[in-house]
Amino acid sequence: MKQSEKLKEQIVSLPDKPGVYQYFNTENEIIYVGKAKNLRKRVSSYFNKIHEQGKTNILVKHIESLKYIVVESEEDALLLENNLIKEYQPRYNILLKDGKTYPSICITNETFPRIFKTRNIYKNGGTYFGPYSSNYTINSLLEIIHELFPIRICKLALSNENIRSKKFKVCLQYHIHKCKGPCEGKQTEKEYYKSIQQIHQIIKGDANEISKILLQQMQQLATEYKFEEAHIIKQKYDLIENYKSKSIVANSVVENTDVFAFDENENSAYINILRISKGCIIQGYTIEYKKRIDEEKEDILAMAIIELRERFNSNSKEIIVPFKLGYPIKGATVTIPQRGDRKKLLELSLQNVRQYKLEKLKQAEKLNPDQRNMQLIKSIQDILHLHKAPVTIECFDNSNISGTDAVAACVVFKMGKPSKKDYRKYNIKTVVGPDDYASMKEVVRRRYTRIINEASPLPDLIIADGGIGQMEVIRQVIEDELNLQIPIAGLAKDKKHQTSELLFGFPPKEIGLKPNDQLFKLLASMQNEVHRFAITFHRDKRSKTQIASELDEITGIGEKTKNELIMYFKSVKRIKSASIEELSKLIGTNKGSIIYNHFRVDLKP
Repeated sequence: MKQSEKLKEQIVSLPDKPGVYQYFNTENEIIYVGKAKNLRKRVSSYFNKIHEQGKTNILVKHIESLKYIVVESEEDALLLENNLIKEYQPRYNILLKDGKTYPSICITNETFPRIFKTRNIYKNGGTYFGPYSSNYTINSLLEIIHELFPIRICKLALSNENIRSKKFKVCLQYHIHKCKGPCEGKQTEKEYYKSIQQIHQIIKGDANEISKILLQQMQQLATEYKFEEAHIIKQKYDLIENYKSKSIVANSVVENTDVFAFDENENSAYINILRISKGCIIQGYTIEYKKRIDEEKEDILAMAIIELRERFNSNSKEIIVPFKLGYPIKGATVTIPQRGDRKKLLELSLQNVRQYKLEKLKQAEKLNPDQRNMQLIKSIQDILHLHKAPVTIECFDNSNISGTDAVAACVVFKMGKPSKKDYRKYNIKTVVGPDDYASMKEVVRRRYTRIINEASPLPDLIIADGGIGQMEVIRQVIEDELNLQIPIAGLAKDKKHQTSELLFGFPPKEIGLKPNDQLFKLLASMQNEVHRFAITFHRDKRSKTQIASELDEITGIGEKTKNELIMYFKSVKRIKSASIEELSKLIGTNKGSIIYNHFRVDLKP
């Protein structure tokens, strides 16, 4: 690729050390930030070849100059890259799609701290835990906390001075035993703070110590015959145990661990984190990255780990991942488990990230149905190994009864949707008797000869409503007679007349598709549509033939009169049973009498 002399000189002078590089365009804007274990090798790789990914080639075309920063280690390169991307948000870097603000739990730094859910994070506003992606989780946790501990929910400024001056009075929360009345000095700051410390432990997932303390208190009270007080402690103990039973998913040996799972599609990467403490999941969260160029999954996951650990202020010494990372993580041991509790946790994280990806795809399909159809079209291209995506697909079908009133139909699908303005009906002209193969040849020949003469676009794929025989006669016309190269597929039905298999190639081979597969359903809908269209056309033609044959026998009744009668009475049967007054009113006395007398003669024995 062409490079400026300045850029060539910069690349040649790059050191063989770890670092971060920045690409600039002609307007001196940062368009890409990358990390490297070896700056010279990594940066040179952009310019010494044509990349498979078109997006990378586009990036390289816009690079005018570069800058770099040498760092001590690969870990430092990863951290610096993350900071620079956040700072400059370059056009071609992966984009974190996390516009939604998730709630956190805030413990304020007041004299008597309050605890509540919030979506706003303020510096020095208190201690924040989160964010939580599930409202149910955070609400359940807060409900347990307020059941266990009589923490105030009011917003009073409870400074020591205000309390001493008796500025406040206890509220309903005090009388229903949900608060111990610190506003009137009925609870000391030291006693209140003990509850706050225990709440910290519960939110962090370390509820085991609190359970032990509550159990000891309950047993001590029981030995002192203070059964009512022991019962109150037992209720708290049961709440904690119930919370733990819902949270514990692994052996308590797994402590302070971050579990990461990864999934991706063509445009996005999805990363889930499960934070584990004392064998309990204390948080779960998933983010999406929008891909810009051909980023490696190992690099994307490493960057996401840095982002998520920073967001959750995590200092866990162990990280569980599904595959080896492109860069080491500073201050943590990276594990790829093969069995045991850690493997179970990784599988749970994978379930979460896949579910998140599925939900995102469903939302995208609702907002943009064409995107879903295009994915199905590309699936057809992949499964049939076509040179281009079959954006336009045409399907053919015949219909006749013992060779009479033989017709055929062609339906057209564009972008996976029926294009009814392009549907075509055909009366079979050259075939005598019930010969489906000869009828198919005639229709295909007429269809594509006309398209060639009119210089109209040819379809990307032809589908025959039938098996090997129908496919072969279409091929004979398309390839042998017209010298066209259009892929041909067939949809065969089983004994129950249900679409059962997709055929492709010559000789045709079955392409394995499950009946509940979305792609199979799309193809089956095409087959059903062409069959419906052909049958409807045949039924209409047969009906008109029968009507015409009966009314044509009546002397003195022309085409216009016949049409008036059919439009009004809808059928010959109703015309026969009509009174002379009804007929005369519609078409006149003379013609009405002729038709009335004609059918009365036919009715005589």
